[in-house]
Amino acid sequence: MIDNDLITAYRRDGVVLLRQAFDADWIGRLSAGIERNIAHPGPRSRLWDRDEQGRCCFYDSQVWREIPEYQDFVLNSPCAALAGRLMGSRAVNFFFDAIFVRTPGAQFRTPWHQDEPYWSVKGFDTCSVWMPLVPVERRSALEFVRGSHLWDRKFRQTNFGALTGDARDQVVFDEGEPFPDIEGHRDDYDIVAWDMEPGDAAFFNARIIHGGSGNLAPGRGLKVFNTQWLGDDVRVCFRPEGMDPDHSQIMTEHGLKPGDRPAAPLYPMVWQAETSGAGAPAG
Repeated sequence: MIDNDLITAYRRDGVVLLRQAFDADWIGRLSAGIERNIAHPGPRSRLWDRDEQGRCCFYDSQVWREIPEYQDFVLNSPCAALAGRLMGSRAVNFFFDAIFVRTPGAQFRTPWHQDEPYWSVKGFDTCSVWMPLVPVERRSALEFVRGSHLWDRKFRQTNFGALTGDARDQVVFDEGEPFPDIEGHRDDYDIVAWDMEPGDAAFFNARIIHGGSGNLAPGRGLKVFNTQWLGDDVRVCFRPEGMDPDHSQIMTEHGLKPGDRPAAPLYPMVWQAETSGAGAPAG
């Protein structure tokens, strides 16, 4: 599935779409896992943007050890191998999971942002995988500013705590230039997104600017399973502006310190280039 053209596109654009990267069995397992997750939310779960009609976005994260279907996907699906080959990494460690469930008609749109500046690690060799478990129209899918992962600029990112009203999401950026008004000047940017079916997945560098996945039609909901993967140059980094998700405490408890390579048991190495057993084609 991963050829030289895709690897080149990932390096150049910061995002590629893989059609039918995961078969119906994986989609079924993850869908069952999300239902289990909703019934038994983790400690990081949130309900964002509930309106008068009850429409909202359910979010949870770092629950892969508690949800067997998630753990199965992390350790046994081809996802790590696909990410590793796109990054050109020798080894891939799993970082964390994030789950987004928007009820039909929800209008909560994720603001434009980058991921890596929020994380308790730092590095260019990263891959996030945005994987809808239901059909999603382009207008409601995640959007990306193509090539923005290569911009040599430091932005003041969105404080999601101010947006969600949840103190646990506070990350305040005091340094860097103001974040560009992409939504107000869409024609000035190379914005890409796709109609997607279950099994399709967008693989993207954590420094690419992205946002959206809202503005759902009245009868359309959205369920997304998102995973984050770390390649060769990623190291632990505790950021003074805060982190979301903040792994600094648990990293410290496990003896990890700034500059260390994230490692098991928190961040298992799932794939190595020399042993591609985890990279068998889906299906």
